[in-house]
Amino acid sequence: MTSNLEKVCSNVLKRVTPSLEEREKVLALAEELKGKVAIIAKNEGVDAKVRIEGSVAKDTWLSGEPDIDIFLQVPAAMPREVFETICLKIAKEATKGFRQIERFAEHPYLEAYVNSTRINIVPCYQVEKGEWISATDRTPFHTDYVNPRLNGHLRGEIRLLKKFMEGIGTYGAEIKVGGFSGYLCELLALHFKSFFEVLKSFAAWKERKIIDYEGFYKGREQDAEKIFEEPLIVVDPIDRGRNVASALRRRCLEEFIVASRMFLQKPSKSYFFPPKTHPFKPRKIADILKTHGTALIFIKFGKVNAVPDILWGQLYKSQKSLRKRLHQYDFNVIRDAVWSNEQDFNVFLFEVENRFLPPKKRHLGPPIEKRADCEKFLQKHTKSLKTISGPHVEKGRWIVETRRKYKDIVILLAETLKNGGRQAGVANLIAQTIAEKLQILTNEEILKPYRTSKEFAVFLTRYLVGKAHWL
Repeated sequence: MTSNLEKVCSNVLKRVTPSLEEREKVLALAEELKGKVAIIAKNEGVDAKVRIEGSVAKDTWLSGEPDIDIFLQVPAAMPREVFETICLKIAKEATKGFRQIERFAEHPYLEAYVNSTRINIVPCYQVEKGEWISATDRTPFHTDYVNPRLNGHLRGEIRLLKKFMEGIGTYGAEIKVGGFSGYLCELLALHFKSFFEVLKSFAAWKERKIIDYEGFYKGREQDAEKIFEEPLIVVDPIDRGRNVASALRRRCLEEFIVASRMFLQKPSKSYFFPPKTHPFKPRKIADILKTHGTALIFIKFGKVNAVPDILWGQLYKSQKSLRKRLHQYDFNVIRDAVWSNEQDFNVFLFEVENRFLPPKKRHLGPPIEKRADCEKFLQKHTKSLKTISGPHVEKGRWIVETRRKYKDIVILLAETLKNGGRQAGVANLIAQTIAEKLQILTNEEILKPYRTSKEFAVFLTRYLVGKAHWL
């Protein structure tokens, strides 16, 4: 490593490594909650094992950002419907009096905030290795696999990697982010031995990468490429049939690749601690919208009755369907985004070249050598009321100019979403909310909501700047 890179990493590591006092405080809280969960489970008649998992159990957490994961292991014979309800009840009782959020992965779990520390109380089954009933059953095995292989140096390298990914916005496997999980970071550090070598490897990215720490597919890497479809394959050391990077979105992978290249060229602490975004004043937003010359369309709606992970999954699904709908009617989407405060403010943003399209469009027909197709084309368009001009032959194929169904993107979206938009692929819970109340705003019309929410203002400012916030 260069001296500048070593200096940056050394300074960052000092900031992200918990002090002895902080460690003792976090571990004491973890043990206290572990004991509470165990007592409540026993009182509920559940024969459970309670363990501390995750980054706190492995001592790979970042200073000031402890996430305490308490895992409630119940007997494998417990029915799934009982498993989901009784474990959530135990978790809520253990954190009674504190802010609680129901989360959902494969099954419900509880997120709570105790003295500003985030606590995840997660149920899983007591199983033998490989006999998984739920996805979370692997977690205790992950902890037991990683811990003996770590030392003080590697824990520091993991902290650097996590903070780097957090700084560039690619850390966190939750649906909202779709980034690198903590366990994935730990496996990368184990495989490459250092933060620098992880970045160096990804900076040289070509097409696909296979990381198989246990060598399950050694000498037959092609089998792994057939089993796993994702561009990054990190074979789980405790489950050869699982890719730890399967939930990683392509965007996050690509952001990490380019950020790795740029950081290695010019190391800076800004990758770990990017400057905060200060929202533009509304007048500046209005000026930017005018100079862009495009049309920004905002679909704004209220509270969706769903836990955050379900909410984001449905938001992304709906966004994709609406983008497809706009392309179907020739509105060219330059960029799009989705934002939510996970409470009562949700927005789809579509930036298109023009809000209005010409009343007619050019439609290409079949080549003249395809006689049967030509006959069908002529039958359809010769006497159609939608035909404005043609059909006529041009450069060896039939051409017709037809009347557009939608010239205004706002009218298209209003009709598409009139009853929620299920027929256009809008997800069920999103459609329910949209059917009740919906606003379609264009350009400066967004300024009123902009003034009411600082979080949304930060989002829109970042969107309009359009530059990676860590640059």
